[in-house]
Amino acid sequence: MKAVVWHGIGDIRLDEVAQPTIQDPHDAIIHITRSAICGTDLHFVRGTMAPMREGTILGHEAVGVVVEVGDAVRGFSPGDRVVVNSTMSCGACRYCRMGKTSQCDVANPNGPQAGTSFFGGPETTGPIDGLQAEYARIPWAQNSMHPLPDNVSDEQAILLSDIFPTGWFGAELAGVTRGDVVVVFGAGIVGQFAAASAFKQGAGRVIIVDGEESRLAAALAQNCEIVDYNREDPVQTIMDLTNGIGADCVIDAVGVDAEHPKRGPAAVSDEDAAKFDAEVAQIAPDADPDATQWKPGDGPSQAARWAVEVVAKYGRIGIIGVYSPTVEQYPIGEAMNKNLTIRAGNCDHHSVTPPLIDLVASGQFDPTALITGHEHIGDAIAAYEAFDRREPGWIKVELV
Repeated sequence: MKAVVWHGIGDIRLDEVAQPTIQDPHDAIIHITRSAICGTDLHFVRGTMAPMREGTILGHEAVGVVVEVGDAVRGFSPGDRVVVNSTMSCGACRYCRMGKTSQCDVANPNGPQAGTSFFGGPETTGPIDGLQAEYARIPWAQNSMHPLPDNVSDEQAILLSDIFPTGWFGAELAGVTRGDVVVVFGAGIVGQFAAASAFKQGAGRVIIVDGEESRLAAALAQNCEIVDYNREDPVQTIMDLTNGIGADCVIDAVGVDAEHPKRGPAAVSDEDAAKFDAEVAQIAPDADPDATQWKPGDGPSQAARWAVEVVAKYGRIGIIGVYSPTVEQYPIGEAMNKNLTIRAGNCDHHSVTPPLIDLVASGQFDPTALITGHEHIGDAIAAYEAFDRREPGWIKVELV
């Protein structure tokens, strides 16, 4: 079968690999009908999340049809349409029983202290082969996938595998309540869904910050207030928009591959650019920051710094943008002195996703407007390259 395979930093290929088989009674095998490319996948290719195991199939989003189930998998049968959670969970440990499934004690083969296990990730997460393939093995299938109603299409469902739940989880981490002014850093697909989720959870206003015009246009279409950090200083602008108070809560949907402003009043000084360069060298020592392809973001702590600056005293920050364990820069002193609440982490997909499936099935929210690219898996590498270059219009790429 065809699959997108990681061979090294800056080296991914569409390979012919063996079809997966049942390895454990808790496994299922699915035929994948939709997958997608996520910004998280780019971290692995750029070298900002490491180490990876060569030969790992990438991808952590999938919709498909069950082909086979292990003896311990109940409630699923061959022929069932399913959406796969990006994170795996056993369904029986303490954390799963609490609904905190991203920290399952059992799913990660590296042991209970290893943390989240997700598809197509680095060695610390398993590694478990990912979902940008024609077929996939789903470990702990009972708790790692959901049945789909007939009135939820594959195209809608692919956004329920990771992106919509993660955006919703980000709004929950930030503690969005009725009437809040919410700032979202990052107008990529996670930021778009974080903004939509903040409105659904009662936000009065959502201000979204990015430097790419097509992404800001998509946010404007959601009735967000937009701030282009290459045209205006986002900190000063948000303070002006909130009468000098700041936001009630902030969602960081950018993470370690943030870009710093190159022009406008917020453009960084040479001294600050050098500090960011040192951060990149520390976080991704094997990456090539001067390359035109697979280039890490040049402001790893930029979004984190802005988030602390623009949130009001006693405000709340939810971090869903990916930061690798090697990141050590955070404005903790300023956060402490503003009495901030900061929550961060990977989405608890198994407990977050079911109500969102219902939301889509009932017609209350159609996520498909935010898919901007539809590619066959045979064109996956070219799609990766365009997405990596941050080309205009590339917000979310669906793989068929």
